Amino acid sequence: MAQGPKQQFSAISFIFLTIFIDRFGESLIFPLLPFLVEPFGFDAFSLGLLVSSFAAAQFFAAPILGSLSDHYGRRPILLICVFGTGVANLIFAGATRGAFLFGARALDGATGGVASTAQAYISDIAAPQDRAKLFGITGAAFGLGFIFGPALGGVLATISLTLPVFVAAGVAFLNCIFGYFTLPESLPKDQRRTLKLQDFNPFQSLTYLWGGRGIRSLLGAFFSFSLAFSAFTSVYVLFLNARFDWGPGEAAIVFVIIGVFSTLVQGGLIRILLRYVKEMQLCLYGFLCLGLGLTFVLITPTVHPWPYIGLYSSAIAIAFGFGLVLPALRALICNQVSDQEQGQVLGSSQALQSIAAVLGPTWAGWTFDNVNPSAPFSQSILLFGLAAFLILFNRRYYLAASKTP
Repeated sequence: MAQGPKQQFSAISFIFLTIFIDRFGESLIFPLLPFLVEPFGFDAFSLGLLVSSFAAAQFFAAPILGSLSDHYGRRPILLICVFGTGVANLIFAGATRGAFLFGARALDGATGGVASTAQAYISDIAAPQDRAKLFGITGAAFGLGFIFGPALGGVLATISLTLPVFVAAGVAFLNCIFGYFTLPESLPKDQRRTLKLQDFNPFQSLTYLWGGRGIRSLLGAFFSFSLAFSAFTSVYVLFLNARFDWGPGEAAIVFVIIGVFSTLVQGGLIRILLRYVKEMQLCLYGFLCLGLGLTFVLITPTVHPWPYIGLYSSAIAIAFGFGLVLPALRALICNQVSDQEQGQVLGSSQALQSIAAVLGPTWAGWTFDNVNPSAPFSQSILLFGLAAFLILFNRRYYLAASKTP
């Protein structure tokens, strides 16, 4: 749908702010989560379930929100998602019972279709030659949100642990008001589609996994990577507190470092590396960095100043590993299928990532409580190794696809 320059600027500004605030609010709260739930007597397993409740709600709601945006338009769905985030954070900050915490996280997950709907909005308003540039802007918003969220959260937490959550809620409400008055609809009524029953089935995209293709090993690697990453990150702050007696401020710095370096890698460095190194090698180097980063976490002495040296170094290694693996592995997956299958295989990988985000934190919380606090990290190292093995197992398909004439 064509828009004038002024309308398009307002729309893109809202989309940028929406993605920034969505990631900002999430990363602002995440390092503080173990400390926020401490008054409710949550152990690591309960915390894992709380983190999983967000991912589970998002898994079931995402296809519904996407289909509703195709039928009713992007604008109302975007505004509902932003408003839902504000309400969820407000409930979470004022919760007096553990059940309210779970309800708030589930509501936030259920209205968490911001990124996909925002990308659909951009596709509606941008010419094909401009989409990559605008998608790059949304990627920058995502990265900046992940950097500034933990930084501000750590500062505000020194005043009050719940203050960052109230701030996240307030910013979401302000953005919702801004969008209500400035955001035009991008999808014309004559281009909207009729809803179908299968549109509401979150498991539909998983049917691609049973197609008997060699790509299943790559999807298995993606699932193993996602499971490991969601597992150790869910108990990372708990581990820092239990082993090094680090509070919200110190933990926030670690997440800022991860955000900065992973953004630098995904935003520019990986393009340079791809001139000299293939995607498969980048994935393997990335898994090596992730394994080394978690090993640093486990072997870092508790005597000052080693925690700062070891954990900051591990954060840089983890950031490099994540920044290399995620885009390179997605490219590997896409390169194994035809253009007509891109949407289907990306949908399958996204569904696997969501399932991993449900299972990983729950499993990590249980092992943290019942095995030892180091167990989720050592097990994640093994899962990263499994992912690397699956990529090597699939190398004959990769080499066939990347062979140049």
